Amino acid sequence: MRIVLLAIMVGLSACAASGPRDDGPGAWPFPVERGSALPPPQESARSAAPPEGRGPAGVDFGQWRAAEPVAYAASFQTQIRARYGALDRGAMRADLERNGFACSEDGRLDCRIEIMERDCAYDWYVVLEANRSEPVAGFDQMCLGARRG
Repeated sequence: MRIVLLAIMVGLSACAASGPRDDGPGAWPFPVERGSALPPPQESARSAAPPEGRGPAGVDFGQWRAAEPVAYAASFQTQIRARYGALDRGAMRADLERNGFACSEDGRLDCRIEIMERDCAYDWYVVLEANRSEPVAGFDQMCLGARRG
């Protein structure tokens, strides 16, 4: 019993010795690693807003600023499937990039346009999975506040 009591006392004293330091009033208890934050993203890394209507490379983005997102997403997918149904992955990627999409491939073709206007984020995407013949396309919109403007 004395050994257990001695072990508890040694453990408590070790905890007290390694507790937070008090370097005076207002001292910051967390380590500061100055200069370790990542730099802010470059403006050139953002996508440019697509045109309203048909773009110069052929994809018709329609009146996306005023569109109802669910209906717009369905019509955008229909257009993309009709446009790329017969193209191979390489031709599809090249055409999407001409239309302003940023593409990457990691087992699948993933192309996106992501922009921010006022308080709303807009995202057009076209994804072609390795085992699918038709792309999945869509549109998402997320606005801060109750209404989009």
